[in-house]
Amino acid sequence: MVRRNNPVRIDPDVDLRVPADRSELSPYPAPVLLAVSAGGALGAACRWSLDVALPHPPGGFPWATFAVNVAGSLLIGVVMAVVTGIWSGRRLVRPFLAVGLLGGFTTFSTYVVDVRQMIARGSPGAALLYLVGTPLAAVLAVLVGTAVSSHILPGAGGRRRGADQEASRLR
Repeated sequence: MVRRNNPVRIDPDVDLRVPADRSELSPYPAPVLLAVSAGGALGAACRWSLDVALPHPPGGFPWATFAVNVAGSLLIGVVMAVVTGIWSGRRLVRPFLAVGLLGGFTTFSTYVVDVRQMIARGSPGAALLYLVGTPLAAVLAVLVGTAVSSHILPGAGGRRRGADQEASRLR
């Protein structure tokens, strides 16, 4: 996005006051676009494979879509903890894994279509459960993925090795 009086491109998850974040904004976005595209193609192919392997009957509960969205959200939490803490200097990891691969893997648009079809086929109770349950489970999965990764992997979640001990020593 370009602002009228500011020719700098704006990325919503980049804080322009932080030099490391500013370095993400490249005047040559082709490698980032290629990383997102390649990841998205792989993620969509994986999702399609699961949809084929676990089809649901018309009016039945779409377990494959639910599982894809929750598992993808869990992995997004893991990836973001690892990328911000361990792989922070690798410019194409987050676009490839989080935006591309897991963005292509998860399918919240299909989730909405599934809800509509469940209502149309006379299953409003199941549709409501799915409508409310999917985003709750997805957000919980992101939180669990981030928390577990940050706890298990040294440096994940933006913590440096020994940062907790140093912070304790300074208190």
